[in-house]
Amino acid sequence: MFARLCILATVAAALATVAMPRARADEPAYGPNTHERTLQALAAYQKIASQGGWPRAPASVMALKPQSQGPDVTALKQRLVASGDLPAAALPGDVYDAAVVEAVKRFQRRHGLSTLGTVGRLTLKAMNTPVETRISQLTATLERLKGNGFDFARRYVVVNIPGASVEAVEDGQVRQRHLAIVGRPDRPSPVLQTHITSVNLNPYWTAPMSIVKADIIPRMRKEPDFLAKANMKLIGAGNREIDPASVDWATLVNPNFYVRQEPGPANSLGQLKIDMPNGDAVYMHDTPKKLLFRSDVRFNSSGCARIEGVRDLAAWLLEGTEWSRQAIEDGITRGERKNILLRKPVPVAWVYLTGWQGADGQTQFRDDIYGLDTPMGVVLSTIQPRTPRPRGISAPQPAVTPVTAIGAPAFPAKTASN
Repeated sequence: MFARLCILATVAAALATVAMPRARADEPAYGPNTHERTLQALAAYQKIASQGGWPRAPASVMALKPQSQGPDVTALKQRLVASGDLPAAALPGDVYDAAVVEAVKRFQRRHGLSTLGTVGRLTLKAMNTPVETRISQLTATLERLKGNGFDFARRYVVVNIPGASVEAVEDGQVRQRHLAIVGRPDRPSPVLQTHITSVNLNPYWTAPMSIVKADIIPRMRKEPDFLAKANMKLIGAGNREIDPASVDWATLVNPNFYVRQEPGPANSLGQLKIDMPNGDAVYMHDTPKKLLFRSDVRFNSSGCARIEGVRDLAAWLLEGTEWSRQAIEDGITRGERKNILLRKPVPVAWVYLTGWQGADGQTQFRDDIYGLDTPMGVVLSTIQPRTPRPRGISAPQPAVTPVTAIGAPAFPAKTASN
């Protein structure tokens, strides 16, 4: 058993420490080198599989604490050695020492989990995921990257949906990293590529009709004062406000109004929205529910991406304009609704990567939250190349939403929920 673990440790250690030539640890997870690095990871994991994979960790390891001692510690160490998170030289002994704590933290970092140094439910689940599943994840990533149609520009933003994370990339290096909250499985975030064009301060939120029907109408039937408490208004034809008391909520099926939430700290979009025109009507934005970022499972939205530290991301996007980080803060504090155009549109990709090797040589895994690591799922979740327009045909001009004297759209723009 020890000899087999040493073989596995040698393979896994090579996997965990070898980075691409000339690679730097602050390179993005999604970039021009991701395919080649992930190909290396796949070969190493196939080697682990050929040696019989890794042992299962018993559920009892969740009761272990630093300085615990006994056979469960030995079992945990064997599992960590097999994946290269603990050196084989640290295998002897049955004490939960500092080396084991650091090995557990390393494992947790590679799986997007809070680095507590002790084994919880999500860590145990990741540990007991078979190596064959990890190989399938890496293979799915390679297939997506092989057909990838995204142009890695000098500056770009990437949202990794399974990772619920965002990277702002400039000159091949990650300038900012952010946690994100993305779509839940029944309201998934789409894979797409487009351009970020503007930043909105103190935005309205116009609820999409699907949310009005599925969420707001049933809520009003139970809580007649819900709209008032949520700072929402009903807007009808001609931008006319409608009294909620005049609506027969009990029988309402097809509303002839839309629901608009007024700007403010409690707005569903928070106090800042990042516009990125696309056919799925999704975008990135702030949120008043910032405690959700403390969770390792951040699949709570209806398709859009809520960004932790979104004001920092906005300041990076607006570099080259007068809108510094402090200017953004001041504008929000004044309560003014402001649409700020970027000096130059920034490409953005929303991708679906559940397994990849980073520039630091560590192989990362995230849950296949939407079940897309299948042959058909890979096709559906691969960014397609943009179709070039024939010469001589100008690009269609975007429609301009009419704006009234009070600054509200005369008609509800198509928008996804938050």
